[in-house]
Amino acid sequence: MLPRPEWLKIVEHTPLVSIDLIIQDAEDRVLLGWRNNEPARGTWFVPGGVIRKDETLDGAFQRIAKTEIGLTLQRGEARFVGAFEHLYTNNFAEIAGITTHYVVLAHALRVSTLPLQPADAQHREWMGLTPAELLDHPLVHENTKAYFR
Repeated sequence: MLPRPEWLKIVEHTPLVSIDLIIQDAEDRVLLGWRNNEPARGTWFVPGGVIRKDETLDGAFQRIAKTEIGLTLQRGEARFVGAFEHLYTNNFAEIAGITTHYVVLAHALRVSTLPLQPADAQHREWMGLTPAELLDHPLVHENTKAYFR
């Protein structure tokens, strides 16, 4: 990981490429985490993370799954949903005037049961909602809802 000032410069000047994980259980519930940090703090969002320099897509997928949700998952097990853009007027450091731009590679996969607790500090708690429920929920972020429209 880069020091915060260096990471902020990257956020300020470049789009970030990331992977979002659309994890569904046998009852069709989607795993959502309550975001502790910006951007998107205070909303329900699918887990995901930035791809690091020189990290393969397979390696990033495995690392994100392990660090965000505590599961060992393979990208080959997932279905590629598509590429999405997430544009935010703020940033992780909450410095005025710096936006955040993600190019997100969304992947969906099924697990038998959803994890009970977040594996990292980015999310306060998990919740599982069906696609219909999450589309109707006022605190599910619009960028997450876009995966189901």
